[in-house]
Amino acid sequence: MKKLKNLLPVMAVYAQGESDIDLSPGADWSSLSNITVKSLISGLIRLTLTIVALVFFAMLVWGGIKWIASKGDQQEVEKARNQITHALIGLAIVFVAWAIVKLIHTLFGVNIMQLDIPALYE
Repeated sequence: MKKLKNLLPVMAVYAQGESDIDLSPGADWSSLSNITVKSLISGLIRLTLTIVALVFFAMLVWGGIKWIASKGDQQEVEKARNQITHALIGLAIVFVAWAIVKLIHTLFGVNIMQLDIPALYE
């Protein structure tokens, strides 16, 4: 515990890094003018894939913990095994979706992650 107390001042210094965003009144908000519908949709797609992958990974870890904590009880082991199976299937679906997005980008040049959709006119 004493070592942790010695690290607290160092941790506080690292936590006070500089931010690129100025939230004070009258600050320059011109960077928000670059937000478009395309960037919002692509950001939501990336965010959704990341969150879903993290949720399925957490389910996988939790299923492993449940299996370890089951103490040999067959019903609990079966529940944990089913949770691990479902989590692996969910992770596989997320990664297949990501692979399909990359395949579409490679074959057709449409990058859904950045929404570089070719325009018919300019």
